[in-house]
Amino acid sequence: MLILAFDTATDVATSALVDGDEVLGERASRPSTLLEDVDALLRQASARPKDVEALVVGTGPGSFTSTRIGIAVARGLALALGVDGAGVSTLDALAAGGGDDALPVIDARRGEVFVPGPEAVAPEDAPAGGRLCIGDGAVRYRAQLEAGGALVPPDDDPRHVPRAVLHARLAAAFGDVDAIEPIYVRAPDAERWTA
Repeated sequence: MLILAFDTATDVATSALVDGDEVLGERASRPSTLLEDVDALLRQASARPKDVEALVVGTGPGSFTSTRIGIAVARGLALALGVDGAGVSTLDALAAGGGDDALPVIDARRGEVFVPGPEAVAPEDAPAGGRLCIGDGAVRYRAQLEAGGALVPPDDDPRHVPRAVLHARLAAAFGDVDAIEPIYVRAPDAERWTA
């Protein structure tokens, strides 16, 4: 089955084209260039959009706007291509790339990180003692996590990126993409303006 997977919940958007166990292509960029990346992946694999049989999208938690970009693109592509999809937590994909007992840590802004639960906590309150911490939150709050006994790989370590190929591997049940909901741990920063 030809699967297009992507995650836009963090500052680094990832996308992958996977056919069974074979990875046909992978890209990492910014959430705003996701459609360009999808086009490049299809061209690289000599595939057409109509060849895609399923979608997998990262559901966060992460940046509210970036996560919504991924969900919106997934819904639009599913409608245009007539395919089903699955949502996979960005935390789960990070954990899958980190090995046994790795703690995924996503930058939640506001001086907090998202950790499994999912929940937003202060970096010093993350359950990180003696564990390998990976993700953009681990990079940003390295000092606080290491002070608590965590191990944080170098900033350029690929385990800090929620790879879309791992989303594809974790996808279990495919269904209506419109039913996929983003994981919001807290309300967005934006407020509704009323006159």
